[in-house]
This record gives sequence, C-alpha cells and structure tokens, in this order.
Amino acid sequence: MKIVFLGTNGWYDTDTGNTICTLIDAKDCYIILDAGIGIYKVDKYIKSNKPVYLFLSHFHLDHIMGLHILMKFRFKSLKIFGQPGTKKILTHFLSKKFSAPFSMLPYKCEVIDIKPGWHDHPVKFQCLKLKHSSPCVGYRFEIDKKVLSYCIDTGYCKNAVRLASNADLLISECSFASGQVNPAWPHLNPELAARLAKESKAKKLALTHFDADVYQTMNQRKEAEKVARKIFKNTTIAKDGLTIKI
Repeated sequence: MKIVFLGTNGWYDTDTGNTICTLIDAKDCYIILDAGIGIYKVDKYIKSNKPVYLFLSHFHLDHIMGLHILMKFRFKSLKIFGQPGTKKILTHFLSKKFSAPFSMLPYKCEVIDIKPGWHDHPVKFQCLKLKHSSPCVGYRFEIDKKVLSYCIDTGYCKNAVRLASNADLLISECSFASGQVNPAWPHLNPELAARLAKESKAKKLALTHFDADVYQTMNQRKEAEKVARKIFKNTTIAKDGLTIKI
C-alpha cells in the first residue's frame, strides 16, 4: 500500500504546501482522505481504473474547498463518504451558485452518509467522532492486511486512540506548535500527536495538517518532528509529494 501526501497544510495554501489531501493507493482501489486544494494533483497518481473513494472528516473549508476541482478529473466513478448530513451539505456547496454541480461531472458521483461504527463497504473501515469545534470524524482502514488510521482536526480523545490502536501507520494532524493548546478550538501539537501514537501502540506516525499561520517554514515542521520523536521515535513529518509505503 502506498500513501501519497498531496496537501499538508491546514487553513490555507502557502509555499510550504496546499491544504489537506492524502491519497491511499491500495491493491483494489484508490482512497482519497479529505479534499483540500491538494486534491488537484490526484490525477498524477491515479493511473488505473480502480474505484475511487473519497472520505471526508468534516466540512471546514480547508477540507472541502478542493471539491470545486472535481470537474477536472476523468474518474471511472467516484463515491464520497462522510458523517450524516454530508449529502445535503455537499449538494448545496456544489451547486451552480458556487461551482459545477454533481450532475455536470463527466463521471458518476455518489455521496453517501455514514454513521459511526464499523463498515464493510467499500472497504473495511471504522468511523468515529473526534473532538473538534464542529462535528468531525476520524477513520481506521483495514485493507491489504494493513491498518491505516486518519485522525485530523481533533483534540486528544479516546476515540482517536481507538482508531489508531496498533495501526501500521497513524496519520495525525499537528496544527499547533509545541506546547500550544486551545480548548475552544481543539487540535494537536507534536507532543500530543506523539502521545497518541505511543498510547495507541501505532507502528509509525506521520504528522500532517500543519496550521499555515503557525508553521510558516519547513524548518518549523522539522522542529515539531524533533519534539515528537522524543516521545515517539518513529515519527516523520509530511510534506507535499511525500510517499510512504506500508
């Protein structure tokens, strides 16, 4: 399984990266995690007619603003999954007043609301609520005999630990700088992300979703990596274009 980081910023695009989007290239499908502006690069990596599935964590704009780029692609088909209310919100967001609607896409696109819990379609995955300023979910994928966990836009919480339990790769946000906290707008700093990986007994931690205003340079990301590695040694910082194989 190959994981490609297409966008690693939170909030807005900068010279350090585009807003959040990650691609999983699995044996029988492609899985896209969130749809920030980084999604525009996805067709550089999708080279077969395998099914394409997009999983959304929540509706903050840095996670869905790339949806207006969907017209660019020539997927065989696309299924979009998200928490209850996703279909209603995306139908409004992708309407003619804002962008090209789903009906104009050059391929079939279906939006599917999912409830928290385990699901066997289109792959085996678990969806749980996370701790954020608005309703947000994280995911655990069990695919190709590997476990990949995706915990983005969340404070430290038990559900994040559950999703990351014994994962081969935990993809975690790192919006805040070392020591930074804000209970009114929950996110993780490098210490908390590393603690999450350690407590959940994940094998590898990849930090992404760096707040564009907090992390203005790649050196600042590298400092976060140093801090996290003191708690969880097998930590790496993501940057746009990074590929990890598990």
